[in-house]
Amino acid sequence: MPRFAANLTLLFNEVAFLDRFELAAKAGFQAVEFLFPYAHAAEDIRQRLDAHGLRLVLHNMPPGDWDAGDRGIACHPDRVDEFRTGVATAIRYATVLGVEQLHCLAGKAPAGVPDAVLRQALIANLQFAAQACKQAGLRILLEPINTFDIPGFYVSRTAQALSLLDEVGADNAYLQYDIYHAQRMEGELAATITQHLHRIGHIQLGDNPGRHEPGTGEINFPFLFEHLDRVGYTGWIGCEYKPASTTAAGLGWIKNYIQ
Repeated sequence: MPRFAANLTLLFNEVAFLDRFELAAKAGFQAVEFLFPYAHAAEDIRQRLDAHGLRLVLHNMPPGDWDAGDRGIACHPDRVDEFRTGVATAIRYATVLGVEQLHCLAGKAPAGVPDAVLRQALIANLQFAAQACKQAGLRILLEPINTFDIPGFYVSRTAQALSLLDEVGADNAYLQYDIYHAQRMEGELAATITQHLHRIGHIQLGDNPGRHEPGTGEINFPFLFEHLDRVGYTGWIGCEYKPASTTAAGLGWIKNYIQ
């Protein structure tokens, strides 16, 4: 049976962030994830997790200036010091929050920089992050993100991400496989998951088109959930989708999977 984590950045967003933990627990979730914790004290988030019996399964490293359009800076050769400071911040939060893995956003390719330079910057930054996280007992994740939603995002396909991870060469670095992004860029969901299962550290979902809840689009989620059971995926599945209306109205699909 799949294990689902509520993505609190997108779900229950009708209320303030710190109030979403209670709503997730009441909806039957045993775990949560979110993009970034850094607007709140780690201790305040931990208090909400503990109060509602929730486990945190994922958050991201700092992305740069999100409001200015940054979507990660790991491929930026001129922002290495900023990236390394962000790794330390992420590990500090992870230690308090009890999360075991951190997602490193590759970022959008800066204009005018050769691909070879971007690739080497990303590999070096991932190696640094992997080493720092290993010392803290953490895994790092690299996620391909579709270039329709985020034009210019540097890592957009599974094979590309795995090639980068091969060169990073860290035993605590894994693929974060988002079903929505993968469907938009390459399809072949079941086959890709089967082939690379041993390298997938986390899965997320959203239907296509629209990145709404399962059942609103073209992806056969009942088949995929059964497939994940068949191939032996034991990790969490992050529900990272935008509710088509309200979160409560968009949770009907999950009632067969969580009690």
